[in-house]
Amino acid sequence: MHYPNLSREEIAQRGEELYQQHIRTQVETAKNIGKILAINITTGDYEIDDDLIVACHRLQVKQPKAIIWTERIGYDAVYAVGGTLVRTTQ
Repeated sequence: MHYPNLSREEIAQRGEELYQQHIRTQVETAKNIGKILAINITTGDYEIDDDLIVACHRLQVKQPKAIIWTERIGYDAVYAVGGTLVRTTQ
């Protein structure tokens, strides 16, 4: 599947759905909490790394046309600007 004309909201919705329904149970482990997850929303493939750029780059090397959504595993946001990241899991 290819989604060339998705809005930011549609990308976010698809990324969040993939994460919650298919990926979360596989990646939310003690060793991954706090790491960055980059998801190709067209294939469901993903990469995990401590660094957002590295995770996205690895995914794009394998899938150059990837439409990428990112998550910080176990938290409510990837980064907090002027606030605090909130843990979503214990």
